This record gives sequence, structure tokens and C-alpha cells, in this order.
Amino acid sequence: MAEFDLDHLKKTWQEQEVQPKYDSPQIEAMLNKSSRNYVKYILWISIAEFLVILGLNFYYSFIGDDSESFMNILGKLGIENTVDLQADFAHLYFVLKFVSLVLTGVFVVLFYQNYKKINVESNLKKFILQIISFKKTVNIFILANILLLVFFTTVLTVFTFYILSQQHIQLSHPTLIGFIVGTVLMTILSIVLIWLYYRIVYGIIMKRLGKNLDELKKMESVE
Repeated sequence: MAEFDLDHLKKTWQEQEVQPKYDSPQIEAMLNKSSRNYVKYILWISIAEFLVILGLNFYYSFIGDDSESFMNILGKLGIENTVDLQADFAHLYFVLKFVSLVLTGVFVVLFYQNYKKINVESNLKKFILQIISFKKTVNIFILANILLLVFFTTVLTVFTFYILSQQHIQLSHPTLIGFIVGTVLMTILSIVLIWLYYRIVYGIIMKRLGKNLDELKKMESVE
């Protein structure tokens, strides 16, 4: 991944007897171009995520079946696997997958719009505001995915209790506690994994983008 490293450039100046003639506008232009490239990388990653989700939805809708694990959980709770249950769950699961796809698609569009707005020819203050706006969009995207996971878990939990009530099944106290604790633990684990994913994939780029942003702010304060 190509990157303009301002610290390395400063060190190079100090080590050379004849310093390269980079003035502030040139450094600013390189920082702007580097920052716009980081935004482009995030756009590409989000498009890749969208395509993966689309591919998985297509696969599980027409080829595979990823609902079996959830149905097995319902079976362990004593729920009878009826035709009506399978139909209701299929409809619910389709809606959840559609919501996930739409959410990712919306942010792909937002990232693209942010990318198009970032103009390396803008004045420094405007460029800084554009980068800050993009960083906020990324943070909202990460938060939205975590909230989406919590929403999915809540919907599936409510659906489970609805089926239990519909089939007139009363869970014993230990089973009920085990189900609730297991759901909470799995949700927390999933949130941690999502956070780690975005921390690694997006965090590296955002850290470098933030470094560029700090340098640009310093240049603005000097001006």
C-alpha cells in the first residue's frame, strides 16, 4: 500500500547535505493525494464486503442452507420443526439478510460520495473538513454494524420465545437461564469479533489517515 510518510521525509532532509526543495504547497499536495488514496482503499474494502454479503445471500438463498444451526437450537429447546415454522423463519431470515445487504449498500454509496467530494485541489481548511466528515462516516458504519448484530440477535430471540409460546412450551428454569446466558455470551463474542475485524482492516488505514490529518492541521495552524 503506497503511503506518503512525512516523518521519513523529514529524516531524509536531515541526513542529506543538500536538502530536496520541497515547499509547503508540495508537501500539502502529497498529503492530500495520500489521504485521498486512503479513502479510496476504504471504498474498495466496503465494495468487497458488499459483494461478499451479496454472494453469501445468493448462495444460501438458492444453493446452501445456513438456517440449520438455528433450527437445531430450537430443537434443543423442544420446539417442533413444522412446515409453518420453517416458512416463518425463512421469511424472517430473508428480511434480515436484505436489511444487512441494504445497510452495506447504503454505506458503499456514502463512501463513494465522500470520495468524490474530497478534492485534492481544495483549500487546506476545506480538505481537512472533508477528511473529518469521511472519518465520521466510517465510525458510523462500524457502529451501525454492531447495532445491526444486536438487532438481529434481539429479533431472533423474540422469534424464539414467540414460537415457544405458540407451541405452548414452558422452558425449565435452568434451560431458560442457559439459553439467555448463551445468547448474551454469543452476542458479546460476535461484537468483539466485529470490532477486531474493523480495528484491523479499517483501523490501519484510519490511523494513517489520521496521521495525515494531524500534519495537515499543523500546516494550517502555521499558515
